[in-house]
Amino acid sequence: MDARTDHKMELLAPAGGFEQLRAALLFGADAVYLAAEDFGMRARAANFKQEEIAQAVAEAHACGVPVHVACNVQMMESDLRRLPAYFEAIQAAGVDALIIGDMGAFALAKRYAPECALHVSTQASVSNSAAACAWYELGASRIVCAREMTLADIAQMHEEIPPDLELEAFVHGAQCMAVSGRCLISSYLTDRSGNRGHCTQPCRWSYTLEEEKRPDVHFPIEEDGRGTFILNAKDLNMSAHLDELARAGIDSIKIEGRNKKTFYVACVVGAYRRALDGADPQEIEAELRAISHRPYSTGFYFGAPEQASDFDGYEQETLHVADVVACEALKAADRESGDDAAIEWYRLTLRCRNRFAVGDELEVVSPHEPVRSLVIDELAWMLPCEEEGMLYPPESVEVANRSCDLYAIEIPFAVEPGSFVRMRAYRRSARHG
Repeated sequence: MDARTDHKMELLAPAGGFEQLRAALLFGADAVYLAAEDFGMRARAANFKQEEIAQAVAEAHACGVPVHVACNVQMMESDLRRLPAYFEAIQAAGVDALIIGDMGAFALAKRYAPECALHVSTQASVSNSAAACAWYELGASRIVCAREMTLADIAQMHEEIPPDLELEAFVHGAQCMAVSGRCLISSYLTDRSGNRGHCTQPCRWSYTLEEEKRPDVHFPIEEDGRGTFILNAKDLNMSAHLDELARAGIDSIKIEGRNKKTFYVACVVGAYRRALDGADPQEIEAELRAISHRPYSTGFYFGAPEQASDFDGYEQETLHVADVVACEALKAADRESGDDAAIEWYRLTLRCRNRFAVGDELEVVSPHEPVRSLVIDELAWMLPCEEEGMLYPPESVEVANRSCDLYAIEIPFAVEPGSFVRMRAYRRSARHG
């Protein structure tokens, strides 16, 4: 029997803001994690104002989805004075769980937010059963496994911990070359602490190296004119190994990406949702290669991780061109008679994100469905007029090139609003050099 049938794993999705939250919910997340403006490890994400957390929770709960709030920065003495009121507000907003890495913050959360489950962040680097059990005795209901654990390590730890102590593990997204993200390079070089949520990602930069002669030690370093990217970790992709994760005892699989855009969140969450539901792994792998990513690896799960030492950048096989705003079924009288008269047609209203044109072959990414292709035969620009919320009659055009304007196309299948439209267009870009 498939391990995913025996052991149902939660799909935990990132939400850097309301748009990403709604995409995660629509595309099949079982739970979401987010952060307020303070105390989260992704300070540069949009994040949620503290007064917005209740609305985010309400939207997620309306879909039957719990909300976990990250409170996992390195805590300083000045933070302790603000945490009690913060935890009380988080509990009042209806948050289901707090993700915490600091023992002092953990103790305060237990006191001031007793109704919230307490999850131990990967920042705590829990990598053995003794540490997991110690946190459990303090009140933890879930451990987010240290990034450095192999799959065999996780399976062994699972055998030694209480049966009601859950395990969560990252399965996709960017990785840090430091021990569970506890890095001092950013603080040293830029005075911006990664442990306080302000990492400048210096591990992604290019370096040139000088070393004193060491006759007995060899450091094989290759570099081009820009230097070398020896610290630059590959992205994680465990989509082909979900059965093994389930057999190891993982209860929740986590997608990294609170700094990612809505299109990325939708595509990755949708791919993993379909993978968990039994879709062809090769199809899922193709989906994950279509979106922006660094070279993929399986991290520490099966041995030593790999670095992308040639450059720091991204590659992708598709370009996000539009968001689906609305889908309207057309009456037969709305279309000219012909060989396709018996086919049910639909008018899609699209919000333009990048240029597309008549004759282009596009792909539709929708929740819980394989990617579908379409060719644009006709295109109408829905001109905005001066009166707010009003549109002029559509104007036939050859190209959609006005970002954020609305366009209409007609296609022979329905598409759920909130879906995305993309175009095949391979791109490889370097961030530095």
